[in-house]
Amino acid sequence: MKKIEAIIRPERLEQVKLALEERGFIAMTVTEVLGRGEQKGIKLQYRGGTLDVDLLPKLKLELYVQDDDVDSAMKTICDAGRTGKFGDGRIFVSPVEKSGKVRTGEVFT
Repeated sequence: MKKIEAIIRPERLEQVKLALEERGFIAMTVTEVLGRGEQKGIKLQYRGGTLDVDLLPKLKLELYVQDDDVDSAMKTICDAGRTGKFGDGRIFVSPVEKSGKVRTGEVFT
């Protein structure tokens, strides 16, 4: 089993969520985060001056998938989340040793 963490633009959440649902990836956790990538933030015009915004609002999606489904989930997130501009996001994949259901106590390895 693998954990996928995807950092995406907030405005792309609905497209990514729907695309994942269509592929059978229903369960996910979404967290509001702040971050910056290679672009190191952005410059905004504000009241006649320039304002440097260092950390931008992003969303972090976390989902857990079987090993064989990692590539499919990653491709789905990329295709639905891509705008083609800097700041589209990043995806990280980590191994999961064990998980369990709180309600039933069932353990998965």
